Amino acid sequence: MPDMLVKLYDLPELEPALARQRTMGITIRRGMAPEKHLALEWIGQHFSEYWVSEAEVGFAARPPTIFLAHRGEQILGFACYDTAHKNFFGPTGVDKAERGCGIGTALLMAALHAMRQAGYMYGIIGWAGPVEYYEKVVGAEVIPRSEPPDSYRGMLGTHAIFTGGAPADSFLETH
Repeated sequence: MPDMLVKLYDLPELEPALARQRTMGITIRRGMAPEKHLALEWIGQHFSEYWVSEAEVGFAARPPTIFLAHRGEQILGFACYDTAHKNFFGPTGVDKAERGCGIGTALLMAALHAMRQAGYMYGIIGWAGPVEYYEKVVGAEVIPRSEPPDSYRGMLGTHAIFTGGAPADSFLETH
């Protein structure tokens, strides 16, 4: 999975994605410190401890660099930026039962717009999984020769990924 580059100054409008979620009773917003334990537990159950670590960084930032999607008290998804590296979008994830309803797109757009508001002109989608999705939704482009991305080389638990012995998404498996 390569890294991708996004022109943050040329993003689609955010409000239509948020409005669509509101019509389904879904709220997209920045995470708040008092709910950190709930969100981290949910991320650990649905994704990986690596992503829990990055989400913790998102909660610690001021303002938080983690966005949550929820319907009432139910967490449906999350998206982070500036967690593994400055100017990087991700990780992001949506509950399997809720995929295909635009939640991921709304989270992506909220985070990328926040990056633009923070002063970034370009954003990097690190270790991008669905390349075609990012190309279509935000015009992201693959960064040449970024697979596997050197920005993660040497990260504990990923040696096999960089030496060809495991699929690139193997460390993302849930428990």
